[in-house]
Amino acid sequence: MNKYKICVYAICKNEEKFIERWVNSMKEADKIYVLDTGSTDKSVELLKKLGVEVKEEVITPWRFDVARNKSLEMLPQDTDICVCTDLDEVFNPGWREKLEEIWREDTSRVKYTYNWSFDEYGKPATTFLLNQIHKREGYIWKHPVHEVLYTEEQEKEEIQEKIILNHYPDKEKSRSNYLSLLEMSVKEDPSDDRNMHYLGREYMYYGRWNEGIDTLLKHLNLPSAIWDAERSASMRFIARCYMGLNRPKEAEMWYQNAIKEASYLREGYVELAQIYLNESRFSEAYELLESAFLIKEKPPIYINEAFAWNEYIYELMGLVCYNLNLYPKSLLYMNKALELAPTNERIKNNCELISKKIN
Repeated sequence: MNKYKICVYAICKNEEKFIERWVNSMKEADKIYVLDTGSTDKSVELLKKLGVEVKEEVITPWRFDVARNKSLEMLPQDTDICVCTDLDEVFNPGWREKLEEIWREDTSRVKYTYNWSFDEYGKPATTFLLNQIHKREGYIWKHPVHEVLYTEEQEKEEIQEKIILNHYPDKEKSRSNYLSLLEMSVKEDPSDDRNMHYLGREYMYYGRWNEGIDTLLKHLNLPSAIWDAERSASMRFIARCYMGLNRPKEAEMWYQNAIKEASYLREGYVELAQIYLNESRFSEAYELLESAFLIKEKPPIYINEAFAWNEYIYELMGLVCYNLNLYPKSLLYMNKALELAPTNERIKNNCELISKKIN
């Protein structure tokens, strides 16, 4: 017999290709609730056919927090545990049992493993802890986009890394409204450091380099911007913006700042090493990558980027070693890159070329 009443809730718009997979993953819950915000495909029909409680409401103007809150309102008041997911996400089987193992009467929220992205070989690329499992009362969603679950109450948070949620996004879906929603979010609350960081990053994605730099500097100057990993990421993004402006000296300075800010993260070392390789500063690139490889543990935070942990860093070191005439070491790293990316033709060719150089 189940110990707690667990309900899943989500928002949906034109997700018909994900629905069966998602419902099969979520059906360990007692009940599933979905707010459909204007689907024109068969999403509503399919959800109802699979036993999901569906409410239809168009949110105008669109905001993710409003939609999330309306979906949360659908849950009965006697729900013990609320689980918020999206339809492009899938739990590993057995998640309910693992959740009930960790939940206590005074628990308010649970953190769990979230595989946000996968590489082409199906291995997790970006993984961090997510905390969208919570008790029924006292929580609301805030911010038009990159919404966060907020409470004014004292929280009792548990961690259950054995609960694994996997994200398989629809690559055809546009994120074109994210920028305007982030601008709205920052306008509503200019003191929120996370959204200022996100907005600066979004400007960078759009190649709006000067706006990216200005906004990321605002993030760094906010009193609440104290998390060193996120500060380091802002510094790396400023560096990328300067590279976009063809100002490599400023970029180098900001990458160095990023490394100093959070020396336990690989990303700054790797990005700067790539610049040094391009500038034929091979010894400096080698030293940076040596430092990066000393970092053995990948922190479970969203700041992580796949290139610092996948074949890219090994291929990069292989190229650096090759240019330093360290051919056996170059082959060692290039073979490791090939082990991680066995179908990559460029890496295969590099391995063959280095082998010929040695022999």
